[in-house]
Amino acid sequence: MTALLLLRHGPTAWNEQGRLQGRSDQPLSAAGRAAVATWRLPAEAAAAAWICSPLKRARETAEILRRRLPAGGPKSPALGQDARLIEADWGDWEGQRLDDLRTAGGSAMAANEARGLDFRPPNGESPRAVQKRVLPWLREQAGEDRDVVAVTHKGVIRAIYALASGWDMRDRPPVKLKSARAHRFALAADGRPSVAALNIALDGA
Repeated sequence: MTALLLLRHGPTAWNEQGRLQGRSDQPLSAAGRAAVATWRLPAEAAAAAWICSPLKRARETAEILRRRLPAGGPKSPALGQDARLIEADWGDWEGQRLDDLRTAGGSAMAANEARGLDFRPPNGESPRAVQKRVLPWLREQAGEDRDVVAVTHKGVIRAIYALASGWDMRDRPPVKLKSARAHRFALAADGRPSVAALNIALDGA
């Protein structure tokens, strides 16, 4: 069974401002680069395949982490990229703050959020749509004879966690996914994930 280790990218200026990034290609902030440089992954990450979202913040995070892999150990193949790991599309709300949208949207916003997996920003993407594009990628990884480290985004990790746990996103998750943590899933032959370990602490996190 394939082991999949998921990590969210390090902080950006928009993260620090509480803005929804979506497809906006924001780089890591100076503080974000410094934070990622303190992280250390489990030793088995050195021999895994590494894949990331094509957005700068994910690529930078992966590149910093790969430089910190144990010296003299097995060497991971080159860093791959896959557009299916890109963040959920926030559409017309990209760059805005969620609290501001809730204040302005009132009951309509609350009703939209109550749709859970079918919550959708105007001209954006629902968590269910994220699952639909990520599941074929999960199937492909399950068919390979190696473990995987993927550096991606909060929306993608939450969508995969929902697949693994049955969480419908209508309320709080069974386990809160913390920042600056890794999350390990096991992939069945059909790509369906199951939870192996959540919120794995990274050195310095």
